[in-house]
Amino acid sequence: MNKKSCLNCGYTISDEFCAHCGQKTDTARITYLSLIKNDIFGSIWHVETRFFKTIKNVLLEPGKTAMDYISGKRIRYYNFISLLLILFSFNVLALHFYEKFVTEETIHEVSKIRAFFSKYSKTILFVIIPMLAINAFFVFKKTKLNLAEHFIIGTVSLLGILVIFLLDDIVSFIGLWKPISKITDVVDKIIFVLFILFPAATYWNAFRKMYSKLGLIGRVSVLYVLMGIESLAIITVLYKIF
Repeated sequence: MNKKSCLNCGYTISDEFCAHCGQKTDTARITYLSLIKNDIFGSIWHVETRFFKTIKNVLLEPGKTAMDYISGKRIRYYNFISLLLILFSFNVLALHFYEKFVTEETIHEVSKIRAFFSKYSKTILFVIIPMLAINAFFVFKKTKLNLAEHFIIGTVSLLGILVIFLLDDIVSFIGLWKPISKITDVVDKIIFVLFILFPAATYWNAFRKMYSKLGLIGRVSVLYVLMGIESLAIITVLYKIF
């Protein structure tokens, strides 16, 4: 049997991928066909498939998605931190474009919201997850997850919230058309409830097999009380600074 060497690192290979650097072993000469099929369409399809699959899993099974990732099932998911930054950017852009279409009587209020959100976006992003992680670390002590693992669950929870915010942005755009504004107002209230309940859904989905229903309801309630107090304190400080 002829031994092959990886064209990238020179490591001896015998499978589809190099065990040393991970490069595919069938790195033949680049042609127009292979460029289009593998490098362009292949890359786009691979990225988009994982991107949308991750979003779907985050919305439908947030806790399970987080626990799968923690347990080592990671290649199936788009990187959570990268996805977080992408969704956060989409939310800022959506708010920016919404401001362009609102009526004069609401433009001042929207501008204030946008200015606050834009100025403190990084603070909001990097405070919510640690808050969730630290509080959950003590509230859900029985799970024996470390702080970094709770950070992952908090990240997944925020991912779901950002997707819900994007959905709310779409509803807000549709609501600018006056004939259906009353309907979109109702939908907007439903989305707000989903936003409030999503962290609870995340932790329920993650730990429902580790606690009794009553015990889990109690712990989630404690988590919400802690988050509410801390969030109120942070928002008060930021508004005074603002």
